[in-house]
Amino acid sequence: MSDSLTDLMAAREGENFSLHDTYLNSQMVKVLKTIGYDRVYTKAKGQYLYDRDGNEYLDLLSGFGVFAVGRNNPTVVKALQDVFREQLPDMVQMDVSLLSGLLAEKIIQNCPSGLERMFFCNSGSEAAEAAIKFSRYTTGRPNILYCENGFHGLTLGALSVMGEEIFREGFGPLLPGCNAVPFNNLEALENALRSKDVAAFIVEPIQGKGVNLPNDNYLPEAQRLCAKYGTLFVADEIQTGIGRTGKFWAIDHWNVQPDMILMAKALSGGFIPVGAVAMKQFIMDKVFNRMDRAVIHGSTFSKNNMAMAAGLATIQVIEENNLLDNAAHLGEAIVRELNSLIGQYEFLKEVRGKGLMIAIEFGAPKSFSLKTAWNLLETANKGLFCQMVTIPLFAHHGILTQVAGHGMNVVKILAPLVITEKDKDLIVRSFDSVIADCHKVPGSIWDLGKTLAGHALKSGKS
Repeated sequence: MSDSLTDLMAAREGENFSLHDTYLNSQMVKVLKTIGYDRVYTKAKGQYLYDRDGNEYLDLLSGFGVFAVGRNNPTVVKALQDVFREQLPDMVQMDVSLLSGLLAEKIIQNCPSGLERMFFCNSGSEAAEAAIKFSRYTTGRPNILYCENGFHGLTLGALSVMGEEIFREGFGPLLPGCNAVPFNNLEALENALRSKDVAAFIVEPIQGKGVNLPNDNYLPEAQRLCAKYGTLFVADEIQTGIGRTGKFWAIDHWNVQPDMILMAKALSGGFIPVGAVAMKQFIMDKVFNRMDRAVIHGSTFSKNNMAMAAGLATIQVIEENNLLDNAAHLGEAIVRELNSLIGQYEFLKEVRGKGLMIAIEFGAPKSFSLKTAWNLLETANKGLFCQMVTIPLFAHHGILTQVAGHGMNVVKILAPLVITEKDKDLIVRSFDSVIADCHKVPGSIWDLGKTLAGHALKSGKS
């Protein structure tokens, strides 16, 4: 090994894909090469990525919402450097750390009233696991309700409340007592709660897969029904929280007061994995009810100083730079300006979202030539049309984004909260250009479509 990490990386630059093909997930390598996303990135700053040829990309994935304050944010970097410089004792275990107390205090100050206690872990999946365990213990009930199409993580407990079958297939048997109800359906929810054997209802305020928004009365009524039947109401804000939707929590749009909030992703500042659960006092008191149960649930690396410092710095950046307002303002403008294009383009059906969590949905056109081309892609692989949007966006406009879920004709935007008016204009202009090209049949984009369809059919046969 070279004397420094910098030397090692310089000596091996460009080997990313060969190393992954040999030692990690070779299928991911095939995917990236097939859709032309096989770039070698060498630098990242704010909302931008740079490859080794100096090309700039506007990152609208932001690590699936991790980089809310942008990549390599200097305030977060400084906080992490401070931890190193101070040579703080870390993960002493038979101790309680100052930084975790400070971060808990800061998060609770930004929570709806009634949430008074924090539990830290290492990821969103771990937060979901904790919620399942805490709910069962607190209520003495065995069952958990979740929503169809919901996403709460990929560890076994979290997978048991996963609303997408493709992620569950072949990993069973999963946890017993976990049952799905349709999202945005209060009648189905109440029918499931009536048995009074449900420990918790876990729901994303806005579903990440597809960016599905609730009706205005859904979440407040869901909270009321849970209270009526003695079920804990758990808001999964792992992707929607920490400013993503233009408010600190997505539930703040509907003035909801849950029993627990799950969080992760953006809280990390883009550096150190972290997850957490904010909860009401009675839940903490029930689970950790005696001194011999003080360690009944936890994790070796939870509350580590780097993660806690990153969380504190992230919230500081959001507050000092008014990023909630920025997300709300620019998100509203993107939705409004893209929606104004619907009358021009048959494929474009709806643009929706809150803040900088946005869905651009496409659907079958009416004219014969476009419908024939659409059906070709849908037959090969449902949702394939969106790749004809995302690939040119990336290749020709330097915008990184992707589809919002399997089998969906929805492109998703999860832009860093630090994007600018200039970035907003680029987003609208680029989508306009690419969608316009999709309406030119035949055309170069449809040559791409035929290639993608061929790959999909070949993959399906294999």
